[in-house]
Formats: sequence, structure tokens, C-alpha cells
Amino acid sequence: MPEKELIPTPRSRFLRVKCLDCGNEQIIFGSCSTPAKCEVCNRSLVQLTGGKSKVLAKILEVLT
Repeated sequence: MPEKELIPTPRSRFLRVKCLDCGNEQIIFGSCSTPAKCEVCNRSLVQLTGGKSKVLAKILEVLT
């Protein structure tokens, strides 16, 4: 019988993304429930889907 995992690992992560318009880098949550916009040019970085967000920027790194 396999052992149960006492503390499950999260399914979502924080992402460091780069805005396609101005090149600004910022950190967003992969399953955000509110719109995330670029702090410099106010461009939308994610499209809300109800679960995991569709990222509209370039993903530079997945933070653990």
C-alpha cells in the first residue's frame, strides 16, 4: 500500500514574466483570480479562465 502524502504539493506557482510591449519584468501568480496588468504600461498580462490563467506575456522563470 503506497504511503499518502501528508502535505500535498501545490498545483500552481508564481511566475516571473516579461511584458511584450515595454519589457518590464514582474512576478504574477499562475492561477490569479483578478486581472494582472503591467505596472509600467498597464497592458494585461493574463487572461482569466476560471482556473489556471492564460499568460499573455513571456514566461522567464517558474518560481518554486
